[in-house]
Amino acid sequence: MANKGPAYGLSREVQNKIDKKYDQELEERLVEWIIAQCGSVVGQPEPGKTGFQSWLKDGRVLCELINSLYGASKPVKSIKISSMAFKQMEQISVFLSAAEAYGITKTDMFQTVDLFESKDLAAVQRTLMALGSLAVTKDDGFYKGDPSWFHKKAQENRRDFSEDQLNEGRNVIGLQMGTNKGASQAGMTGYGRPRQIINNNP
Repeated sequence: MANKGPAYGLSREVQNKIDKKYDQELEERLVEWIIAQCGSVVGQPEPGKTGFQSWLKDGRVLCELINSLYGASKPVKSIKISSMAFKQMEQISVFLSAAEAYGITKTDMFQTVDLFESKDLAAVQRTLMALGSLAVTKDDGFYKGDPSWFHKKAQENRRDFSEDQLNEGRNVIGLQMGTNKGASQAGMTGYGRPRQIINNNP
């Protein structure tokens, strides 16, 4: 990878806005979860955004994390320590593919460069939050840590109605459509009759 110099002008402004989205408290919670989930094999990062990025950058910790959520059928067969940039980026890509197979939506996924080049670490946090939430929601026994660290995702609440119930529902006029209950024509003149103007005092 080529070394990139500092950004200037609009690029600098955009990068500053992205950097402000990074959540320091969320970082602490995610680090605590990953260590609880994977054990001491993943080590401990230096506090702060740079330490967090360095810890995850080679993809090894991420692959250990996704493997721990799958139980015995681990999706990442080989996790290697490598100083070569393309190998590290490849491991990040393997994690992203395994996370998608686990159930993370495309919109919740970060791009490899977001982590590797520290372009958008807030997006990395969002992906890990989504992964934690999904793991808590699945409740398959593989999640380790405090369930209160993540929100459960909404579950499908399917209802099956019989044909009679559906037909009965078609006869009900919802209040959103308006109602004529209590309407009366009492005191109204018949349609088509002119208005009566009578002067009783000639």
